[in-house]
Amino acid sequence: MGGLIAQRGWCPLALVRAMRPAQWTKNGVVLAAYFFARWDPSQQARAAGWGALAVALAAAAAFCAVSSAVYLINDIHDREADRAHPQKRSRPLASGALAVAPAAIAAAALAAVGVSAGFAVTASLGETLLAYLGLQALYTYGLRQVALVDAFIIAIGFVIRAVAGAVALDVRISPWLLLCAFLLALFLALCKRRHEKVRSGPDEAPTREALDGYDARALDQAIAVVSAATVVSYALYTLSEETVERFGTNRLGLTIPFVLFGILRYLDLVYRKGGGERPERVLLTDRVLMVTILLYGLTALTVFQLANGGA
Repeated sequence: MGGLIAQRGWCPLALVRAMRPAQWTKNGVVLAAYFFARWDPSQQARAAGWGALAVALAAAAAFCAVSSAVYLINDIHDREADRAHPQKRSRPLASGALAVAPAAIAAAALAAVGVSAGFAVTASLGETLLAYLGLQALYTYGLRQVALVDAFIIAIGFVIRAVAGAVALDVRISPWLLLCAFLLALFLALCKRRHEKVRSGPDEAPTREALDGYDARALDQAIAVVSAATVVSYALYTLSEETVERFGTNRLGLTIPFVLFGILRYLDLVYRKGGGERPERVLLTDRVLMVTILLYGLTALTVFQLANGGA
């Protein structure tokens, strides 16, 4: 019976795979506004208690549903090209394990559920989710074919995630944090494009149209510029007068070494070990990066706790 279902292209496990749950980690950015508002005395009232956390988690869950809808739409659109890709050919739609019709139905259902959940939280969150879907539609059906523009669209998607977390709780989020989210996402996107460009080789047809507009050496320079800008922007944010005044401490700068080390570690994985194609996999499997992220979180939490008198 299971084999018959699979042959018809309706395999639940294949559908789950096509939804790419491993990439839901990207939606952790939605929780950034809650985390920082929780320790901002001027906004603690809106981020206090389990109710605020539930709202933030609901916003992240809505984004998971919408992002999975986008992945399904992308795979439907790319299924023919993916069959020529050494890794992507194993994706459910490209391999035939999942048919187009059930994938399209699932995508529509996920998008509807995600957006409806967003509007149930706040109208602003629902509108933000619609804006994200619109941006991804532009990306899938045209903008991703333009070099650099495709990477910028990916980075803007992370900014929208950060904004979604803020509007869900009706709290403000520092423009510096939005800039840091944009630069970090752009850094990861450029590393991914470099990996794809280097792997494709000069005599092979590129598996992504935008790769024709990229040069590996120019990508190296762009990655260097953006990685440096990310660290500097984060350092300026942590040491700015606004941040010190909002959180009542100048010790958030103690987290800067972890950000710098994390970026250098990622660059090491990209250049020495040929990583970077799937950032979410690197973040979930590299123990050094995982420990670095944990130490960053613990350091930031300790700084906030001390600033609030251990409360």
